[in-house]
Amino acid sequence: MKRSFRNLEGSIVAPLGFTTAGVFCDIKRLGTGKGSDKGQKRDLTLIVSEAPCTVAGLFTTNQVCAAPVKVCVERVRQGTAQAIVVNSGNANACTGRPGLRDARNMTAVAAKILGLQPEHVLVGSTGRIGVAMPMDNVRAGIAKVAPLLGRTPEHAAHAAEAIMTSDTQPKQVAIEFKLDGRTVRLGGICKGAGMIQPGMSATGARPAAVPQGLHATMLAFLTTDANIDARILQPMLEEAVALSFNRITVDGDMSTNDTVLLLANGLAGNSRAAVRKPTAAARRTFQAALNHVCLQLAYKIVRDGEGVHRVVTLRVQGARSNADADAAARSVGNSPLVKTSWHGGDPNWGRIIDALGYSPATIVEDKVDIGYSATGSKKVLWSLRRGQPTQATFQELCKAVAPTEFDLHIRLNLGKGNAILYAADLTEEYVDFNKGNVADPTTLGG
Repeated sequence: MKRSFRNLEGSIVAPLGFTTAGVFCDIKRLGTGKGSDKGQKRDLTLIVSEAPCTVAGLFTTNQVCAAPVKVCVERVRQGTAQAIVVNSGNANACTGRPGLRDARNMTAVAAKILGLQPEHVLVGSTGRIGVAMPMDNVRAGIAKVAPLLGRTPEHAAHAAEAIMTSDTQPKQVAIEFKLDGRTVRLGGICKGAGMIQPGMSATGARPAAVPQGLHATMLAFLTTDANIDARILQPMLEEAVALSFNRITVDGDMSTNDTVLLLANGLAGNSRAAVRKPTAAARRTFQAALNHVCLQLAYKIVRDGEGVHRVVTLRVQGARSNADADAAARSVGNSPLVKTSWHGGDPNWGRIIDALGYSPATIVEDKVDIGYSATGSKKVLWSLRRGQPTQATFQELCKAVAPTEFDLHIRLNLGKGNAILYAADLTEEYVDFNKGNVADPTTLGG
């Protein structure tokens, strides 16, 4: 059944009862890496609800995780939050006990100004790893941003800018839909352009299904005025993230800071009787909306990846298991040789089948099909069938991979396992952006 979602302006302040603002407080000093030439770009934001919220969250499974992640993992377990303070320009990662103290201090300062309990304030950071937080600037920034809180699309745009690092554009989505007969709104902002292959879990612990390659940082903040119990909200967010943020890769690197947080304040007034035991229809509707928003945001990250020219949707079918399909997709999507051929518009299926062959997935050479289509199209031009080249001409294949977005179809013909991965090409611009020059600290990345 097709869902009816109406797009809105305002992203995280489109839902009732949420305010935000973003300011510049010079967290990223000149000489601390890429992005220093952006001038007075906003680098700190507050996201605040006028009412306490149920909360859900997922976090990086990198075994080295940042101080804000550790604080959020503790607090999300409690199930209640009312505000988030986020900075860009400094990851507060690999900063030891002082970094953990700084993350907690950020929440305490925000709580005091907002009149909240510190444990009801969450925190996120993104930027260069291993640099101490300039806490005087951060405290001044929180004091500066609090009086500016508002609920217009401009306020939301300022917040979306404040969490950016190497992103070239802000990423925002908001929709409204019906739930229990009431109009409900759901919005989100995110950031991410490099160091992108999120593999997040509720506790930061690494389940077997999480890609083992280690993911600048992916942050996403979602708000809704739906009335939903935290014990329902958490598994719903887990499903949405599994189908979106955990399905993207730009460069195969997992960040120390990856975080997705969802606040639900209940102000839309949908049935309280259904909060803990929503009807199957209500649950399906909200899940579909959450999946939609998360996928829209995740795709924006890949599209805005560092130096990215082409985005490729890998569709793997017929693997022995879903885990095998995922492994095959990531092997292809993260292969430098495959990614550079995408950039060059070269339909080099030899590199693709090679990447499949060294993946952990079971592959039988004479069963593999490889083909291309327009995005979302079922009309596939096959370059390889059952391990052998087809009659498709080189010119036809080049035309199939020429668009800036296309689908790559891989059929292993061994079982029922499937996977989708949204991947990016590898360009000279990505290398130039990230290689830096040690003689010039302003060129060094995060």
